[in-house]
Amino acid sequence: MPQPSQSQVHAVDVPLTNISTAYLQSQDNFVATKVFPIVPVEKRTDKYYTYTKADWFRDEAKPRADATESAGSGYGLSTAGYSCDVFALHKDIGYQTRENADSMLDLDADATRFLTGRMLLRQEIQFVSDAFGTSIWATDLTPSNLWSDFTASDPIEDIETGKETILSNTGQEANTLVLGYSVYRKLKNHPDIIDRIKYTQGVTGKTVTPELLAQMFDVKRVLVAKAIKNTGIEGETASYSFTHGKHALLCHVADSPGLLTPSAGYTFSWRYANAMGASVGIMKMPVPLAKADRVEAEVSFDFKIVGTDLGYFFASCVA
Repeated sequence: MPQPSQSQVHAVDVPLTNISTAYLQSQDNFVATKVFPIVPVEKRTDKYYTYTKADWFRDEAKPRADATESAGSGYGLSTAGYSCDVFALHKDIGYQTRENADSMLDLDADATRFLTGRMLLRQEIQFVSDAFGTSIWATDLTPSNLWSDFTASDPIEDIETGKETILSNTGQEANTLVLGYSVYRKLKNHPDIIDRIKYTQGVTGKTVTPELLAQMFDVKRVLVAKAIKNTGIEGETASYSFTHGKHALLCHVADSPGLLTPSAGYTFSWRYANAMGASVGIMKMPVPLAKADRVEAEVSFDFKIVGTDLGYFFASCVA
């Protein structure tokens, strides 16, 4: 028998210093702060002006006789408000835990990554509640033939109908399509879409990507929501699901916020504690009575729908 044995040369198992595992979701999975333009605001609540849409599309110009006044017109003006909610979560690091931790553990960095991921998830779930559901937009429907039915469904025509509806009611063209991952999975494998891209884009045999879908649907962006959530209570069996379900949202959004700029929605972000909506404010502070250091994350935002007729929602569009 060879000497020394394996057990003799490695007496105690210790954690490796160059590897550990944690289920960190990629920030690319989250789309909540990518859909609507972000509007930094100084106050938690405030107002903004809104113009009456109908007044801007009415034809009231009349022939003008010599030496007479022109026909008169005007537009309605009112205000609407936003209200940024504040969300926060902390992770305490006890002094005893810090003193006893192995050298390869970076407790502060781990807490920061953990809390940042949880804040991004909170934004994602809040976006679904505020903007990615039924009874929110001027039009929401379930396709008569679900897009997972590759034989009977026609997702291209359904989306074209949505684009025409938005254009005919607002004068603005849809430029953004947000897909739950389950919807994206079906669309990129739908025979109609594969054939259309094959003949128009010349990409036979290549994977259908969000960028190719955007070109085919003639929109600027296709955003695929890939984030997952666990609805199980701590200590109980985990229950995982996609945050955005089996739905899709077609909408027109502004490239950037501005005056007289139509947009399906805006993300109002309060400049409070460095919580800027798209980013997460992180603060570290001592908690003397608990003999711990506290790492705290905070965000403050309002996903505000400002143009319901600039959105067209497809509910449960795949099986």
